[in-house]
Amino acid sequence: MASIANLQRITAKDLSELILAEAGSQDPSYAIVDVRDDDHIGGHIKGSINIPSRTLEAMIPTLLRKLESKQTVVFHCALSQQRGPSAALRYLRETEVSRPGVPPSSSETEVEAAAEGAIEKAKQEGQTVYVLDQGFVGWQELYGEDDRLTSGYRKELWKNGYWG
Repeated sequence: MASIANLQRITAKDLSELILAEAGSQDPSYAIVDVRDDDHIGGHIKGSINIPSRTLEAMIPTLLRKLESKQTVVFHCALSQQRGPSAALRYLRETEVSRPGVPPSSSETEVEAAAEGAIEKAKQEGQTVYVLDQGFVGWQELYGEDDRLTSGYRKELWKNGYWG
């Protein structure tokens, strides 16, 4: 059964290689969704979309349309322990629930089954959904000062390893 615990993870190294391989592409095959809220200050992965977790519910229909052609979708927050994985799971569930035949008012059991089906459907259709391992905290430790991969980085905000 689909849950936060069994979502696929991608390392910062693997994501950086994907970004660099498609550098300059007008329509990259991937999308990065940063669900940090106020802690978005101090830098972000180049090309990422910031959808604060508090607005995710309202933005899901837009994300579904915007990301439907992407082969890879990566969600993250600061540590990718709660908000990032929750957003990825919500996205996966909505890809299935929003399809005809699965009413929005489905029971929790039906939604869990739909989420499991969504993961399989996404794999079959070529879209893979990941959570960035260690979130932006891990990312900035490796690539914060690499302007090919990170935008708006402010080292002084990350001097202790975590924004704040």
